[in-house]
Amino acid sequence: MKIFVVNAGSSSLKYQLIDMENEQVLCKGLCERIGVSGEITHKAADGREYVAETAMPTHSEAFEAVVYALTKSDAKVIDSFDEVSAIGHRIVQGGSIYNGSCLITPEVLKDIDELGALAPLHNPANLLGVKACIKTFGEEIPQVAVFDTSFHQTMPAKAYMFALPYKYFEEYQVRKYGAHGTSHHFVSDRVAALEGKDKKDIKIITCHLGNGCSITAIKDGVCLDTSMGFTPLDGFMMGTRTGTLDPSALTFIAEKENLSPADINRICNKESGVLGVSGVSNDNRDVAEAAANGNERAQLAIDMQRYQIIKFVGSYIAAMNGVDAIVFTGGIGENDAKLRETVCESLTYLGLEIDKEKNAVRGKEIKISTDNSKVNVYIIPTNEELAIARDTLRIISK
Repeated sequence: MKIFVVNAGSSSLKYQLIDMENEQVLCKGLCERIGVSGEITHKAADGREYVAETAMPTHSEAFEAVVYALTKSDAKVIDSFDEVSAIGHRIVQGGSIYNGSCLITPEVLKDIDELGALAPLHNPANLLGVKACIKTFGEEIPQVAVFDTSFHQTMPAKAYMFALPYKYFEEYQVRKYGAHGTSHHFVSDRVAALEGKDKKDIKIITCHLGNGCSITAIKDGVCLDTSMGFTPLDGFMMGTRTGTLDPSALTFIAEKENLSPADINRICNKESGVLGVSGVSNDNRDVAEAAANGNERAQLAIDMQRYQIIKFVGSYIAAMNGVDAIVFTGGIGENDAKLRETVCESLTYLGLEIDKEKNAVRGKEIKISTDNSKVNVYIIPTNEELAIARDTLRIISK
């Protein structure tokens, strides 16, 4: 059985085709500059590649280009899209409505659209992808929505509520929702397997660190708390996002510079974080290089980021009354050895000890704590596409 996994952005479309008999990726690809010009990069598992510029005024044309790549290009992997059993879509925001994945129906499409206000950078784009899929492939092939927020719906009210007047929760559902749930779910299941234990029997902290970052506390097998909030802006500083800060700082700046809510939203989401502090880049590699060359603002951005991660990890250890395993994943989490070392060195009071030689690896699944460590620490590359494919298969098999 083959599952087609889709992650649609406003001007991009990432995809994978996965054979669920052995969970092997048959191909993966990316359509870019949708609505502007159009370019597809498609790679088969055996190394064959297809790259082309083709008009993509909408996501529908992008999917047509994908079908050609899959079935007719020099890097084809199937003879017909009829070989695909289902399509799984990454949807960022499911609100409090969806505590799990589901088949996409007209009602689900309506909900995804209405929840767009909670994830304005993501849900509208995700919805475009779903509608284009329906237009391209018809309504016969089952399509499944896998929500980034659903894993976090187990949070208790004390964790997800904000200390605002209660009417804003009642009228507008203003509360913490979290994000990256598919990734946190995948790596927490994986660490339980590596530990040889039921996930309900271990306390886990998962650190998804990339351009967007979040940390999740997992106790009794479910999410107890997570760092992202009402939107993916909350938590600790990220590539271009502020993370948590005093709201009065924003109202003060808005009054001083006569800024609109849209201006503040742009500054907080696209001009802040590592980029805003360093003035160099939102890419940790560029910032680290600048810091090594004596750039003090770049070093400050690195120090701030690591300090904030340490605080979140420490707070979740307190919330769970301990921790058994800590996982690093995401582009930064999987590749930044110094960040992992810095975070772990702040936790030696727990009896945590890492093996610096093992920690020197990049992007590899490995236990980096020593045999004597009281807390096990892992690098686990995330695989959100496989997680989406697994959930899609589970839903259509019911």
